Amino acid sequence: ESCSSSSVHVRLQQSVRNVLKPFVRDKHYLQPFQLSPETLQEVSARLRKDLLRGLGKHSHHKAPVKMLPTFVRATPDGTEKGDFLALDLGGTNFRVLHVRVEEEAQKVLKMDSQICAIPQEMMLGTGEQLFDHIATCLGDFLESHNLKCQTLPLGFTFSFPCEQLEIDKSILIRWTKGFNCSGVEGKDVVQLLKEAIQRTGDYHIGSVAMVNDTVGTMMSCGYKDQSCEIGMIIGTGTNACYMEEIKNVKRIEGEDGRMCINTEWGGFGDDGSLDDILTEFDVEVDKTSINPGVHIFEKMISGMYLGEIVRLVLVKMTKDKLLFKGQISEALGTSGRFETKFISEIEDGLENAKKILTELGLDWGLVDASVVCLVCDTISSRSAYLCAAALATLVNRIRNNRKLDHLKTTVGVDGTVYRKHPTFSSKLQKAVRLLAPQCDITFLVSEDGSGKGAAMVTAVAQRLAHQSRLLEEKTVYILTPYLQKH
Repeated sequence: ESCSSSSVHVRLQQSVRNVLKPFVRDKHYLQPFQLSPETLQEVSARLRKDLLRGLGKHSHHKAPVKMLPTFVRATPDGTEKGDFLALDLGGTNFRVLHVRVEEEAQKVLKMDSQICAIPQEMMLGTGEQLFDHIATCLGDFLESHNLKCQTLPLGFTFSFPCEQLEIDKSILIRWTKGFNCSGVEGKDVVQLLKEAIQRTGDYHIGSVAMVNDTVGTMMSCGYKDQSCEIGMIIGTGTNACYMEEIKNVKRIEGEDGRMCINTEWGGFGDDGSLDDILTEFDVEVDKTSINPGVHIFEKMISGMYLGEIVRLVLVKMTKDKLLFKGQISEALGTSGRFETKFISEIEDGLENAKKILTELGLDWGLVDASVVCLVCDTISSRSAYLCAAALATLVNRIRNNRKLDHLKTTVGVDGTVYRKHPTFSSKLQKAVRLLAPQCDITFLVSEDGSGKGAAMVTAVAQRLAHQSRLLEEKTVYILTPYLQKH
């Protein structure tokens, strides 16, 4: 039975209402999580200012929202075709994929893939060891699928903080996620990969395109729907990218065309601009995190933190004798034990709530279970509405950039919170329609952004390079008779 079901016994409903009154209205409990449409408009306006700071040549270095150029200069146009490799490195495993783009069928097909483990000692060894291991595994994959005789272009999703200087040049700023390989920070990871492949000496790869996972999300949807110009991830973390006019990207030379910008919007609020909407629970989550003061917006929204916010609210209510007869179980009292997936499960039905509360060692009644449902709903709803406010900023910016009265666009989306939560996507979509009424937005769930999407980035880069070569050849052809005369 759903948390919002009206079939719950009338007396139970009355009991729940009586229990809810103090903390729905009280500023110490759920009321601070409930953001009005006016507050969401204000959040959207603040992000708009931060986007401009991030795009500025002189304001960029102090901007909390970094607005990183990706050097992806176009989305798919449906003419891309061919075979590509994709390499996805972002954790203790990495994936190698063979992807085929079929123009006639307008499909991106995953032909084969392989997962390779990275041993713990290699994560802490030398960079040369790591990249040699990747090159060997890539070679084994090519061998086993009879691809070694071909020279295929490669899309490289490398999910660590990097400064991208070109589509095929990306400098590692710092290792995260338990990696600490020496000799890589400050170096171009594409060059390190190419050198490792050269050391194997028995195969070659074509051009390499570096891909951020958010960009991959956008591009994996862009072949199916060519109006897809925004990528958004709401999972363990949150981020978005969109197509910006190059003339507005002040750190890049050029006036014509567009470039995909990786917003890194998780850092929104790092300068204190969201302090007025932070609750005491958000402050506590930030304070006890591994990176206090960093990625404030992400900590209010993403899967890594939502469960902990709910846990802190439940602990406070229990201490105040509003839940579980005032008894905090060991599990509820332990940081990280209330997982974000519990929120999705609890909001999917009261029976799930009962099961999870039992597993957490709590002495619950029906009123307790209903209150926990409400707490989960309040906190996941705030996440959806804040995401909607941020997305509204991006679609409104694209519309204004293009001087359109009305924008029709598509957003490619990925992430477990968006995919798995029963009402998150519908709440986000409804809210963004209210906040960006002049934009007609279609949402497409991405299929393998870091694999197929990475291959698609490479395919588009190859198409643009080919078009550029044709243009140069045409120019030479036209100018040659003139030059010979003179």
